[in-house]
Amino acid sequence: LVPLASTTPSPFALSPEGRPAAGGLDAGVGAGDGTVVVEFEGLENRVTAFPVSASKYSSLRPVAGGGLVWLRWPISGALGETFASPADTSGRPTLEHFSLAKARRTELAGGLDSFAVSGDGTRLVVVDEGDLRAVPATEPGDGDSTVYVDTRRILHEVDPCAEWRQAYDEAGRIIRAYFWDPGMSGIDWDQILEQYRPLLDRVASPDEFADLLREVLGELGTSHAYVTPARRNEGPPHYQRAQGLLGANFVPHEGRWLVKRILPGESSDSKARSPLAGTGIRDGSALTHVDGRPVDPVTGPYPLLAGAGGTSVELTFEPPEGEPGRARRVAIVPLLDERPLRYQDWVAKRRDVVRELSEGMCGYLHIPDMGGSGWAQFNRDLRMEVSRPALIVDVRGNAGGHISELVVETLTRKILGWDLTRNAQPVSYSSNAPRGPVVALADEATASDGDMITAAFRLLKLGPVVGLRTWGGVVGMTGRHRLGDGTVITVPMNAAWFDEYGWTVENRGVEPDIEVQRTPLDWAEGRHRQLSDAVELAMELLADHPAARPPDYPQAPDLRRPQLPPRT
Repeated sequence: LVPLASTTPSPFALSPEGRPAAGGLDAGVGAGDGTVVVEFEGLENRVTAFPVSASKYSSLRPVAGGGLVWLRWPISGALGETFASPADTSGRPTLEHFSLAKARRTELAGGLDSFAVSGDGTRLVVVDEGDLRAVPATEPGDGDSTVYVDTRRILHEVDPCAEWRQAYDEAGRIIRAYFWDPGMSGIDWDQILEQYRPLLDRVASPDEFADLLREVLGELGTSHAYVTPARRNEGPPHYQRAQGLLGANFVPHEGRWLVKRILPGESSDSKARSPLAGTGIRDGSALTHVDGRPVDPVTGPYPLLAGAGGTSVELTFEPPEGEPGRARRVAIVPLLDERPLRYQDWVAKRRDVVRELSEGMCGYLHIPDMGGSGWAQFNRDLRMEVSRPALIVDVRGNAGGHISELVVETLTRKILGWDLTRNAQPVSYSSNAPRGPVVALADEATASDGDMITAAFRLLKLGPVVGLRTWGGVVGMTGRHRLGDGTVITVPMNAAWFDEYGWTVENRGVEPDIEVQRTPLDWAEGRHRQLSDAVELAMELLADHPAARPPDYPQAPDLRRPQLPPRT
């Protein structure tokens, strides 16, 4: 909050009577002729923090009575849970009111989706998991003051063709207003819009309209210009229940579905749990029934698990062929999403390959993206992996983000000394600094901020890059824009320019120091050519540049008191 004039006291200061200076503040009193005087001198020194606890706040709006409402979001760390569950409500905000007159905060509603303020500022419309209700703007609502709106009675009639024409023009204006280069990189944008406009008359569905916009945005020749179609008529939430997944591989065999492998799971990632791990079911067991219904020998168990994600399910298994025993029933909760589990298994397998090829000399880190989850994955294994003489940093398939600078900052640390503690492993100073050579892995799916960290590896000479030329998209986006029909577009707004590369990373990517293809035959036969070449290069560098090592305890200083000189 900023008092606009130096003569205006902060509403949070105390009056001589000990009450807040804003006590009795009335938005309608003292309005005068509507003229507002802003005293710019010393403005920055009059900034005053609200007397509320530190948190994440958004959507600040004024309401009647000289107060404000906002959303307060919970502060939580990132655990590398790359794909959050749709049922997870732990990150939903709380709606709060702050009275300037009383310098007091009041909780109005917890765990909502969004809100809007009425025109006179006396009421709030709250959206909560599809429910719509109107509540007072200054105090928690009760049964008398809360009005629930039955949205099922609302009939919204639209002319889709008119909507698409309006949304087409809206998309054109947004691109023109926010594209990173005011000169549109030489593109005659108005001519492009007119060139594609006749196709609007042939659009018959949201997907076709999105396809048309993709063609239009493609004329920008720039990355991060995405289009997501509007979604309608998907049914109520209970029609959209998630598929149940078991975190295991199954194979058909003689009319039965056998467990080929149960993924082990990763205890440090709550989303990477393995439902069948710890149940006593072994590889080779046959899944015969799901909730008492027999598994079809052709379609397998997954049709029976439709809509079972996140719910309790009973599975019946028969023991592996040739082993004694009766059928067993186990109760598990199927996963909503197997990707975190399979990702952790993917990383563990490649780490095992690196350990075997280097005989334990190389650490291995994979960074799946340059967002909060990628930063968490990077730090999850950082301390153990940098403690080895050499390090492989794998950014293949990196989906981009914005934290590559933090990764580079960590990997460029130099070991200046050591911290030795009895009965503990030595710790380097700087902490978590690589002890020896670093080799990066990149490929054609290393994208966006992944392009940028690959360029940084080469520009800083942090280590050689092995693999393939990266994706080549470093004109990033900031936020998403929802058009009138519900279609969502993104605008390339932030262009990256690099020493030695200039503008050429965009649409070209970053070349590796050593190009290594992984052919379809390599994939089919499970050969890790890029990984093995990176390890071989790291071992060669290690032979020429030995890793830093902590001092041995026998080298500790002798602190015994020196003998006194003989008396004379």
